[in-house]
Amino acid sequence: MKQARAINLLRRMREHADEALRFMTDLRVPFTNNLGERAIRMPRMPKVKQKISGCFRTFNGAEDFCIIRSYLGTMHKQGQDTSELLRHTFIGNPFQPVSC
Repeated sequence: MKQARAINLLRRMREHADEALRFMTDLRVPFTNNLGERAIRMPRMPKVKQKISGCFRTFNGAEDFCIIRSYLGTMHKQGQDTSELLRHTFIGNPFQPVSC
């Protein structure tokens, strides 16, 4: 028998309470995932890029675009200058993101 969405949510919250409430004990964990959602919707993300150029030529091209965009977004959140990042990358010395 199919359960109501509210029941399913309650069950998942009980089963994964530690993960769902981690923001209460670890201040590095944000209360919401708004940053992640905003990163997906940011200008120049895949959908906007696809609309401008018509499409990605290959799956690998789309994948490469996403990797580069993710790297630049992460480094921007860590306070790095995009032009400096690209300069260092092109000379073969890319900055690495700081892990938490």
